[in-house]
Amino acid sequence: MPSPTLFVDADACPVKEEVYKVARRCGCKVFVVANAFMRTPPDVEFVAVDAGADAADDWIAERVQPGDIVITNDIPLASRTLKAGGAALGATGKAFTTASIGAALAQRDLMEHLRSFGEGGGGPKPFSATDRSRFLSALDAAVMKAKRG
Repeated sequence: MPSPTLFVDADACPVKEEVYKVARRCGCKVFVVANAFMRTPPDVEFVAVDAGADAADDWIAERVQPGDIVITNDIPLASRTLKAGGAALGATGKAFTTASIGAALAQRDLMEHLRSFGEGGGGPKPFSATDRSRFLSALDAAVMKAKRG
């Protein structure tokens, strides 16, 4: 089975270097997608999309194939990825699954509603070395699973 393609929803992604490391080791093609230029290594393809709330998400969702892996913290993009047959991983290594995505979407909608009333602020907790390590392990496992088919 060929290596999966890795798509990185790059705006505010703290694990790009880890993605590059795994991709090189496993022979995966990487697309880094953002609406502002960012420097990437020569073996990584950077894709600049138009400014807009979902432009990067749309570009990725239109191209993801079964077996591909999308790295994103965007729950609607993770849902679209799963529907296309791909795998979706958050930056902390949390895999989105068909069993968990409905609850994640519902919680996202609830938090968005609360924020509209000035409640539930604070944002996510700071990204840690443990999160980075968990992500590396999860991405390795996801790539190996995709290669097995």
